[in-house]
Amino acid sequence: MNYSIADLKLAPKGKKRIDWANLRMPVLATIAARFSKTKPLKGLRIGACLHVTTETANLMIVLKSAGASVYLCASNPLSTQDDTAAALVRYFNIPVFAIYGEDKKTYYRHLEHVLNVQPHITMDDGADLVSLLSTYSIAEENKRYTIKNKSNKSWNFYGSSEETTTGVIRLKAMEKDGALKIPVLAVNDSYTKYLFDNRYGTGQSTIDGILRATNILLAGKKVVVAGYGWCGRGFATRVRGMGSHVIVTEVDPVRALEAVMDGFQVMPMNKAAKIGDLFVTLTGDKSVITLSHLRSMTNGAIVANSGHFNVEIEVDKLEKAAQSKREIRENMVEYVLNGKKIYVLGEGRLINLAAAEGHPAEVMDLSFANQALAAEWLYKSRGTLSPRVYKLPEKLDTTVAKLKLKAMHIQYDTLTQEQKKYLNSWQEGT
Repeated sequence: MNYSIADLKLAPKGKKRIDWANLRMPVLATIAARFSKTKPLKGLRIGACLHVTTETANLMIVLKSAGASVYLCASNPLSTQDDTAAALVRYFNIPVFAIYGEDKKTYYRHLEHVLNVQPHITMDDGADLVSLLSTYSIAEENKRYTIKNKSNKSWNFYGSSEETTTGVIRLKAMEKDGALKIPVLAVNDSYTKYLFDNRYGTGQSTIDGILRATNILLAGKKVVVAGYGWCGRGFATRVRGMGSHVIVTEVDPVRALEAVMDGFQVMPMNKAAKIGDLFVTLTGDKSVITLSHLRSMTNGAIVANSGHFNVEIEVDKLEKAAQSKREIRENMVEYVLNGKKIYVLGEGRLINLAAAEGHPAEVMDLSFANQALAAEWLYKSRGTLSPRVYKLPEKLDTTVAKLKLKAMHIQYDTLTQEQKKYLNSWQEGT
């Protein structure tokens, strides 16, 4: 079965939205033009576990234009755009295993569907495909990998690419423990990914999701930002621009100091919980906002997550402790806890995708250009890679930046030969 919904009437709407995103993804379009001519992925099967959005749809179309057979499932149950999924199936014949709001059992069944096609390369957003793949039998001989699934079927495998910070953290932990048996390319670690996607994309789309779910005024609100990594600092900067009083919580002393130097108030969560109006977690860790924190919040506090997994807020414990629960608006649930009303957005899942449409296409243009180049690089590098986490070569990162500047009609300086010589010399004054 190609798609989780038999009725594909949503496809025309999805096709229009895919076309709209495509107009704002010129770097990916440039890569697509080359891929369509050279077919660098001809004959490959690529299995992707990514957010099923219009931007992802354009990446899948580009990979198919490169000669690959592409299969897609969702990396988050609440991020799937059903019209986009339908359009991919109907107009591009790309199998999609995803449906908005799917339960956990369905989610993992869809992961299995993608792996059952025996992909040569996988793409992840959170490392769920690689984690599931690690339960299969993986054999390596001279840096060439053979995978045997639970049905005893074997195929050649070249590697995987990872889209997000949380996934890279998981993969590096697997590598450290000796559990990573395949090569993985950390696309997230490319400058043209995390410096832009995580900062500008998350910063804007998180605000978008919160406003769609609540329609609140951000000006004058005390907004608590948990985590001051690239995602946290992007959101903190932009919500301050909306007139909010921003408080940052951190566990890293360097990042805490940076937040202070950037003009934000820094304090522990147990203190911030007592005074905040809106709380947003962006850490990639679990139990960032605990039941104890929720109990100490003021009446009417709003809580949201913009980290990858729905473990940053202890929603499960809140469910058990609350005296009552009701849905107030779409993607907003009111819990009464010790007589106070606490509002949780998007079930504690990624608010920018649960309640909005994720990052703007202009930002995902950079991220997915990296993903497309990553697939090509993995295939070209087959037989040379050890089972560890790699970073995309800096040359490719620079190529993406150059293409984006060109598309924006922006010119920039270049070094002269004399300047290059000076920078490469250790002798003073030469």
